[in-house]
Amino acid sequence: MATDSDNALHQIFFLGTIIDYLGKVWGQLPDHRKPNNNTQYQIVDGVLAAFAVFFMQSPSFLAQQRTMKGKRGRSNAETLFQIQHLPSDPQIRNLLDPLLPSYFEPAYEWLLHQLDQWGGLASFRDYQQTFLVALDGVTYFSSTKISCPQCSQRQDSTGQAHYYHAALTPVIVKPDSRHVLPLAPEFIEPQDGHAKQDCEQVAARRWLQKQGTLPPFSRTYLADDLFSHQPLCQQIADQQQYFLFVCKPDSHLTLYEWVAGLERAGSLATHTLRRWNGKHGELWHYRFVSQIPLRDGADALLVNWLELTVTHEQTGAVLYHNAFITNHSISAATVDALGRIGRTRWKVENENNNVLKNRGYHFEHNFGHGQQHLSSVLCTLNLLAFLIHTLLHVVDKLYQLLRETLAVRQTFFNDLRALTRYILFESWEALFRFMAEGLELPLPPAIPP
Repeated sequence: MATDSDNALHQIFFLGTIIDYLGKVWGQLPDHRKPNNNTQYQIVDGVLAAFAVFFMQSPSFLAQQRTMKGKRGRSNAETLFQIQHLPSDPQIRNLLDPLLPSYFEPAYEWLLHQLDQWGGLASFRDYQQTFLVALDGVTYFSSTKISCPQCSQRQDSTGQAHYYHAALTPVIVKPDSRHVLPLAPEFIEPQDGHAKQDCEQVAARRWLQKQGTLPPFSRTYLADDLFSHQPLCQQIADQQQYFLFVCKPDSHLTLYEWVAGLERAGSLATHTLRRWNGKHGELWHYRFVSQIPLRDGADALLVNWLELTVTHEQTGAVLYHNAFITNHSISAATVDALGRIGRTRWKVENENNNVLKNRGYHFEHNFGHGQQHLSSVLCTLNLLAFLIHTLLHVVDKLYQLLRETLAVRQTFFNDLRALTRYILFESWEALFRFMAEGLELPLPPAIPP
């Protein structure tokens, strides 16, 4: 029997509601064009059109809808994405290029707020009731010929200049979940008033300053060794949040001098577990210690250190080895849970970056480079489409049913693209119902017949 909560959850997250919200918010974006009586296209139409390409995972979606509009007088661009006048591809790029990617951050916040309000975010809580936020940098554009003022650049061994765009892409992860929730990105690009080239650590500090105090609260940040240095760790601790970062000996000489000294004194605590991986036994051996300095100096932040070595029970071969620093308290009772979430950091690569690059989002494709912010804006909209796909899969029963019936992601989107090319649908509900009926699937109970 469907409850009021079930129906409310479905209504809040039905795709039409999300598109309606985006249209209203993006309708307030600034228009940098000079006043002109011949201005035909609104900024919001350009943004919604670009978003539609990413949501449908179809570079040809807009061309198909222009054809449908010419034959029928209407198209799915209007009925599904609320695009009043569909600009051409060059016009879309011109409309978006002057916009700042930060204009789109409120959409991420709103989506997560709604998910939290209706209880869908609670399932992502993990260790000590915190949300695990994995930090990682990713390059989404690279060229030796195309560049813009926002490009970073490097030279290879031959002196050839390489221009590229990169971003910090934080995501909420959970060890046993196949889903990740992308948060608003922070772009790694030249900063006004700074002579040095931007980098992931500096971008992470900017992101924390802007996003670190927004919901969801109670976070544990996960990252590789590149991030495990005092300025970032201190900033996280000052926000009363937690970190669990990879920590390597060659980049933390002082800390590992302390570890070596405590090992000689017999002061390192240990904890060993046996696990069966389905084929053979594994020995998980931990070493850990509390409150040692992260770096040299009287102002050094004191951190807790743990090391995990996994070996083959029969052969003794090392299957995994890593070490971490954290400000979570550590003991024999907690060290295994900390090691588990430390390894979860890889989900930012497997379930986020790899999906974006290889599962239909064409993350590294140059959809449009522009001369100002176009590349970053398009990247932001692509990530937003990924977030909305994930939210629908988590909470919208009809979308979830279709995705799980059409188990291969490519099959679902192929069907979506084919249907919207030939048939005009009045709403997302009509489209998804058509798919469910064609597959002879019973409608979920929270959806009225």
